[in-house]
Amino acid sequence: MSKSILSLALLVFITSPASALEIGDWVLARWQGGAYFFPGVVAAMKGNSITIRYDDGDVDTRPINQVRVYDWHVGSRVECNFNNAGDWYPGTINSMWGNTGLRIYYDDGDREDTTTASCRSH
Repeated sequence: MSKSILSLALLVFITSPASALEIGDWVLARWQGGAYFFPGVVAAMKGNSITIRYDDGDVDTRPINQVRVYDWHVGSRVECNFNNAGDWYPGTINSMWGNTGLRIYYDDGDREDTTTASCRSH
């Protein structure tokens, strides 16, 4: 096997969305296959399907290609449900604490302390 083919195979393995997930891992997954990724924990795995217990309490089973490792950090772009009133607004994670606490600086100038259960990303 040539060195470039081996390197490409390794790159594909490392960057695949759920190449090494285990039960209990924190992930981002597309709720019901939609456009947004929501945070949650791997509850079960079977074949190419992963059951996610989302941070808001919902449970959904997704194909492996709709799940990725949790990668939010200070500076990440997210949309959050401002004051849990049902309207989603774009912003940036300014700080994080505990397992799920987030301080969001919204693009419109508002700020909010919230949790991962009220946020999503693309």
